[in-house]
Amino acid sequence: MATIPQDAPEPAAAARESVLDLKLAALQPSDPLRWLARGWADFRRCPRIGLFYGACFALMGQALWQAFLHAPAYVLALSAGFLLVGPFFALGLYHASRALERGETPSLRASLVAWRPTLSTMAIFGGVLLILEMLWARAAMVVFAVTMNTMPSSSNMLAALLSWDNLEFIVSYLAVGAIFAGLIFVSSAISIPMILDRQTDAVSAALTSLRACLANPGVMLLWGALITLLCGLAMAPAFLGLLVVGPVLGHATWHAYRHIVPAPNRPDLTR
Repeated sequence: MATIPQDAPEPAAAARESVLDLKLAALQPSDPLRWLARGWADFRRCPRIGLFYGACFALMGQALWQAFLHAPAYVLALSAGFLLVGPFFALGLYHASRALERGETPSLRASLVAWRPTLSTMAIFGGVLLILEMLWARAAMVVFAVTMNTMPSSSNMLAALLSWDNLEFIVSYLAVGAIFAGLIFVSSAISIPMILDRQTDAVSAALTSLRACLANPGVMLLWGALITLLCGLAMAPAFLGLLVVGPVLGHATWHAYRHIVPAPNRPDLTR
């Protein structure tokens, strides 16, 4: 019977080490626009799938907005739930883009169950995102308590919060939000499509995403800014813009991952 040397790494540890040794692509400032163009092309090739997930994103936005207007106390609970559900929706879009890349016909039914092989990993990753969201919410409450003297009435809460009289609150809130949004972005920029594609563990995927952001800070900052800008514009007409912007960004994220991380068995793929 063969024996395993005592100093040999465990399979999981060895797999994690090999993933972290991946040579990531060096990015150019024009790459985010290229990802968006490819995302738009994928959306046009499978519009039925894209519009389904876009409708889900739009309904999620509407639900959060209605909760903010009529029951602000439930906004945190809803946003936490959506933060867990959102990655599973995104997996369906990545699955469709991968099928197109392979020359296959994407299937809505197959995309809806794309999470099955990675359920445990996605649950762990979603839990990490949830913890970050809860810390974000707690920090926002501290900022509110320190910078606001009174609680605005629910009838004009948004106008009161954005008043110039509350400039200190606005600046502090945006600063805290930028920090936590940045943490979420650098840990998830390419990690979820990597989990789908390679079925790697959540830690390795998050660390690879962090490596990509640290190696290409300017380009990834531009990519994050484009995502924020497009989502902001899509929310303006009653969140209806998310019908298209949501799936296009999902497909584009797959292409960002495929560009940054070499494809299995094709380590020289960078373009």
